[in-house]
Amino acid sequence: MDFTIPDELESMRKMAYDFAVKNVKPTMEEDEKEHKYRPEIMKKMGDQGMFGCLAPEKFGGLELEYGHMAATLMAIEVARISPSWGLPFNLQMNGPQNVLLKFGSEELKEQFLPGLIAGTSGGCFAITEANSGSDVASMKTTATEVDDGFILNGSKTWISGVPYCGCGVVYAMTDKAAKHKGMSAFFIDFNTPGITQRAITTKLGLHCAPTGEIFFEEAKIPKSALVGKLGQGFNICMQMLNFTRLSSAARAVGVAEACIEEAVKYANEREQFGQPIGQFQMVQEQIGRMSVEHHAAKLLVYRAAWQKDQGMNNTLETSMAKYYAAESANFCASEAVKIFGSYGFSSEYAVERYLRDAKSYQIVEGTSNVQKMIIAQFALGYRK
Repeated sequence: MDFTIPDELESMRKMAYDFAVKNVKPTMEEDEKEHKYRPEIMKKMGDQGMFGCLAPEKFGGLELEYGHMAATLMAIEVARISPSWGLPFNLQMNGPQNVLLKFGSEELKEQFLPGLIAGTSGGCFAITEANSGSDVASMKTTATEVDDGFILNGSKTWISGVPYCGCGVVYAMTDKAAKHKGMSAFFIDFNTPGITQRAITTKLGLHCAPTGEIFFEEAKIPKSALVGKLGQGFNICMQMLNFTRLSSAARAVGVAEACIEEAVKYANEREQFGQPIGQFQMVQEQIGRMSVEHHAAKLLVYRAAWQKDQGMNNTLETSMAKYYAAESANFCASEAVKIFGSYGFSSEYAVERYLRDAKSYQIVEGTSNVQKMIIAQFALGYRK
């Protein structure tokens, strides 16, 4: 693998960082405190082509040779400024777009891809339910087939992007008796009667990134909303998660990098016992280990992105990247808070927010325990 980033991708990386500094950072602290989401930022990201890395030009995409690496680099840079605003890469691209591009009909692609790429329609993927998290196949939401469509009943919770989503891929059971083989995927216009969204505001972190619940009450959708075939939903879901996990890992890398930057700056400015605290070996040990953990995670993420651009099936490598990046971000955030001391416990400093935001990466797109289980199954020979 060549670790040199091509000039085109380096330009996109820099553009994403500059975009976040110019458009997100000025109001970020205020927005975090008020749990404020700004749809206009999503539109501006779309205008910059930030959601078009994976899609063909005919839908408004960039049709890049190294689309996954481009998306990964941009997600890192945006999350470095705002973990909340790193999330749209999953919601607009790695989740919904991937499902449409790989499994959707031409009709669904033409209907939904342009809006997702332009950032004019908020997208999401709805898997989690109140009693269905890691055990995806235990979901209760149903899609009952009728002559001219499907009737959806049930609810989803902890769905990123809600209540600002115009569309998304929803997973539901079409045959409960068949368990995971009875799950199907649907791409749905959320303006459909019987579909309502409600915000969840009691969150530890990611306060600028909306999260909520979706309710389906006798919601009738057309048969054309079916993605792939009946009963293919579990397979589609697992393939989708293999892409959203990469974006989650990338965002975790951005958070870790931000924590190191803040810790280094503070260690060089803060003086105790007549010298900067960075001169003390214990602080050097902390920053040294933070740096190694971060760079190891970043290389795992780069490898996973590169493999996806080569068309490789890299479930193992993606789980490794997601697990290690999540743990690295939490470690770096925790150490940064300790280096800041009492100030690290204050909401006036960014490291306190990074610590709260970083916890999400150990949970979303499959918990750290789920990733370790996948990695172990490959190591034991139970998965190929």
